[in-house]
Amino acid sequence: MKKLFVLFLVCMVLTVGSLAMAEGKDLLDQIRERGTIIIAMEGNWSPWTYHDENDVLTGLEVDIGTLIAEGLGVKPEFFEADWDAILAGVDSGRFDIACNGVGYTETRAEKYAFTTPYVYTHKVLVVREDNDTIKTIEDLNGRTTANSPSSTYAQLAEEHGASVTYISTLVEAITLLVQGRVDAVLNAQVSIEDYMREHPDAPLKVVQVLEGEPVAYPVRTRAETETLVAAINDILEKARQDGSLAAISENYFGLDLTHAE
Repeated sequence: MKKLFVLFLVCMVLTVGSLAMAEGKDLLDQIRERGTIIIAMEGNWSPWTYHDENDVLTGLEVDIGTLIAEGLGVKPEFFEADWDAILAGVDSGRFDIACNGVGYTETRAEKYAFTTPYVYTHKVLVVREDNDTIKTIEDLNGRTTANSPSSTYAQLAEEHGASVTYISTLVEAITLLVQGRVDAVLNAQVSIEDYMREHPDAPLKVVQVLEGEPVAYPVRTRAETETLVAAINDILEKARQDGSLAAISENYFGLDLTHAE
């Protein structure tokens, strides 16, 4: 009986030791051991990440996510989630990385490790075409907008005194705007332009183009992600140097937005 108990203790020690070793591995080691990198995205925010006419997941983020996976020597595993669940999933370890047009901010950088920016985008302020009272972001004080919770667009609107209705997709936001249920929408210029190309009769107008924003990939805590971030940075830099990153941007945005200037 005593021998069995000792054997049980030895097994427990070995098991705990193995788990500790697994937990001690940095994220890049875990990804390569697994053979996949788990990438989170919305899947409904064209042209970043969306489903084409054949319901195939596509977009700029799918192409760059695939490029990153290939550079790491693994396969991409894409998971679609609502915006407010994406960063939470990265934080909890459910997702390895978020590829979803995440704007770099100092506040987010306090919690997540970011890669170097891969594109730079501008925000735009959109209203109904019959709205002549909102001309700049300063006019949002006391007005209403629609955006995903915790997005930089929602934060910016709230900073300027707007009341934000939280939604999950750009289409929902535009629908509320067209219906007159909100006064304005803030979003990425490339996404708004893409929507207006697809819906040329939409009664909308852009009244202001705002400052550019670096967009980068967030991963969880710095201690275990330094090698992954460095590896992704190398992959992005090679893609920038050989022109493939610019080609992806031009394919989906119609512009090369891979440079800050």
